[in-house]
Amino acid sequence: MSYVVLPEFLVEAQNLDAFLKAARDDAECSVAQEQGCRQFDVIVDREASPIKVMFYEIYDDRAAFERHLETPHLARFRAHLGLVKEGPVMFFDRVVAPQ
Repeated sequence: MSYVVLPEFLVEAQNLDAFLKAARDDAECSVAQEQGCRQFDVIVDREASPIKVMFYEIYDDRAAFERHLETPHLARFRAHLGLVKEGPVMFFDRVVAPQ
């Protein structure tokens, strides 16, 4: 079983490129540098107004996610949260993951 985190952000069009650049850095560093981060996708609904951005993050367990919260790349990403309105963050246990 894995731990899934789904944060949501609302982004005005003029802030989208800068926010996605920060999100890409966080996602790429998370997968490359965190042993417990299995997947980190950034998804965008450009039809929404404001634009909706969500992350689909999969960790080995909650402890791996907690370690993620202490990383330098997440600190860099958080510096860009002024560009967005933060929405809800949902947490799930992944129980089925077909290979």
